[in-house]
Amino acid sequence: MAAEIHSRSPHGPALLTKIPGHREHVTSASFIPREDGVITACEDRTLRVWLKRDSGQYWPSIYHTLSAPCSALRYHHDSRKIFVGQDNGAIVEFVISDDFNKMNFVKTYPAHQSRVTEIIYSPGPEWVISTGHDKFITWMCTQSGSLVGRHSFTSWASCLQYDEDTKYAFVGDFSGQITLLKLEKGSCTVISTLKGHEGSISCLYWDPIQRFLFSGSFDHSIILWDIGGRKGRTLILQGHHEKVQGLCYLQLTRQLVSCSADGCICVWNMDIDREEAPQWLESDSCQKCSQPFFWNIKQMWDTKTVGLRQHHCRKCGQAVCGKCSTKRSTYPIMGFEFQVRVCDSCYETIKDEDRTSLATFHEAKHNICYMTMDISRGLMVTSGTDRLVKIWDMTPTVGCSLATGFSPR
Repeated sequence: MAAEIHSRSPHGPALLTKIPGHREHVTSASFIPREDGVITACEDRTLRVWLKRDSGQYWPSIYHTLSAPCSALRYHHDSRKIFVGQDNGAIVEFVISDDFNKMNFVKTYPAHQSRVTEIIYSPGPEWVISTGHDKFITWMCTQSGSLVGRHSFTSWASCLQYDEDTKYAFVGDFSGQITLLKLEKGSCTVISTLKGHEGSISCLYWDPIQRFLFSGSFDHSIILWDIGGRKGRTLILQGHHEKVQGLCYLQLTRQLVSCSADGCICVWNMDIDREEAPQWLESDSCQKCSQPFFWNIKQMWDTKTVGLRQHHCRKCGQAVCGKCSTKRSTYPIMGFEFQVRVCDSCYETIKDEDRTSLATFHEAKHNICYMTMDISRGLMVTSGTDRLVKIWDMTPTVGCSLATGFSPR
């Protein structure tokens, strides 16, 4: 049974409902489009369908126990297909009834040798595409249940996005790399690899209209990869204190919603011309005062000075010593919502208005493990380490007019 929440904030996300009752970590959740319903998959081996009753509370209309902990979920509303990934590497397919009170088992896919991390259903070729801890991406035929193709990586494949039109798959892995693949029947082609994160990739979001790929990482940062621009342009966003666990880009309002294990919901304004962070320059001596860094033995010997530690200015990218970078500043237009190191000369160029935040931060009051949105209704569902599922009304934060694609519920 879900607890009904009545408190609303006029500006931040409004918490509509808490759904308790799960005995373990809820790994994935999905809204049922055009219905007041949510499907959850949990490590307690349960798949549950929650429907909102006349009382305003959510009750489980379906409660199904599987053979192994559930690690991933994908629901396709047009076909009523539900795909559940498990810790043992299997993917189980169900079909749910029109009234969402009954579902039937269809088949089990032997997709992986260990934990399934993400599932996508592509109705065109009738493929179920998945990634797993066995370091593979697989795509299997939903008609025959047989393997169509697979590709291996050097690290765990942690997350997946897919473009229906081009059959391009984006796979994030535990090493911090994102691989772009062209999937075909029986084979695939590696198009490119994207490297920029200093930690494992924890989530991806693909916007097929703008052709933007967003990646969240254990390094607490988000990177926007402008795939459609074909110029390799990347923007780094830093506004979380822990790993980023969920991303959703609202193309109509040019906003990015991100959630993190730090319990924060962040809404980024992407409708501005942001500056790309510079590449860090390397030097054997400070590029401001020319003092040698500690590995520059020759210059230290010649000048009879002690080498200094190397730092980098986040605004210009120059290699500087601590004496030439005594200042800290936010610089939101470059994605730095926290204070970061800048050289003293760059600090003097940053005006007060340059420090105005380009994001809003909201406390979710649970450490978020998973997030997804129903953009058409402005709804978001999160699951946390507290084993709660929370449903949010995001329209006070991201807009609630027909012009933005949202309508009042």
